Amino acid sequence: MPVAPTTDPVATDPQPPARPLWRTILTPRWTGLFLLAAAIAAVMSVLGVWQLDVYQSKTAAATAKRAEGAPVPLESLFSVNDGLPSKAVGRQVTVAGTWGPAADQLYISDRRNGDRDGFWVVSPVMLGSSGTEAGAVMVVRGWVATVDDVAAKAPTGPVSLTGAIAASEAQDASGDAAKGRVLQSLRIPTIVHLVDYRIYDAFVVQTSLDSAAGSGQAPASVTPPSPPTDHAGLRNVAYAFQWWIFAAFTLWMWGRMVLDAHRSDEDDQAEGDVEPSGTVSA
Repeated sequence: MPVAPTTDPVATDPQPPARPLWRTILTPRWTGLFLLAAAIAAVMSVLGVWQLDVYQSKTAAATAKRAEGAPVPLESLFSVNDGLPSKAVGRQVTVAGTWGPAADQLYISDRRNGDRDGFWVVSPVMLGSSGTEAGAVMVVRGWVATVDDVAAKAPTGPVSLTGAIAASEAQDASGDAAKGRVLQSLRIPTIVHLVDYRIYDAFVVQTSLDSAAGSGQAPASVTPPSPPTDHAGLRNVAYAFQWWIFAAFTLWMWGRMVLDAHRSDEDDQAEGDVEPSGTVSA
């Protein structure tokens, strides 16, 4: 009876452990390329920061230019029928007219002057010389400690002054209008319901009183709010992000090349470990 041939199991050598990635990275070639890539990425990062500094410098210069410009008549920037243009906020303007009714003077509470709390005094100035047809503008004359302060007395007569344009504050003070002439925030939408004439959609924070009838005690001066930021040089922001993307791409390319080289070494090692198999005859 024929006997089936038998074969002895072929002993296989154990596979050597895979070479760790860090050994590939620490070879002179890839260590040197990493230092080169890191240096290039660092230079690109510095260039990005420089472009961002250029943007900030241009923005600061444009914002300061708005506040430091020569005063112009308020009426030349916008009319009483228009909303406040964003480019007008912070501009120095001149106002000429007559102080409005004393009953229309307002006080804005919770205002600091150094380490003291007090009130801003806000008085209307009727523009032009034809009654209320040209409208009025609300002028922040200054700060007082109490509403009964002698300096808070409403002025009368013709006036000419210089100041900075300020926009309405965000806090809603409509609920205060029914309680009297003391408001919590400086808002034209609230004040427009307290007077019977048209008013500009802006405030003028008085910085100097050029001429006025009488010479009574005046409220303490108020520093005009900082003008809104003029974002100039936005192209430099794009350049900054461009440099940072290039820096990240440089490091990513180095990592990709290291991984590819490491996988190639593993494939070469696996091919070298393969031995030809023999055949067994009966």
